[in-house]
Amino acid sequence: MVKHIILWTLRETLSQEERTQVKANIKAALEGLQGVVPNLLEIHVYTDGLATSNADVMLDSSFTDMAALQAYAIHPAHVHAADTAVRPYTATRTCFDFAM
Repeated sequence: MVKHIILWTLRETLSQEERTQVKANIKAALEGLQGVVPNLLEIHVYTDGLATSNADVMLDSSFTDMAALQAYAIHPAHVHAADTAVRPYTATRTCFDFAM
């Protein structure tokens, strides 16, 4: 199994109301990929970090293997979710992938 963890910080120009909506949209768009992208075992988006956090959104996803993660990266549903719900609103992205 391969884990794919992403941390994002949102753009500073977003108001608090916009930040709340963007987080909800990211969660809905990415968790909506469950059952759509082959070999995606689990996908969870966390948006309510503690005050000690220095990121705004965390993606925790699991794939059968590295080939499945690579296929996810280019899957049209994932690309659409990333291009519409994530990339326009995020300032930084940190990724950590590992095999279990």
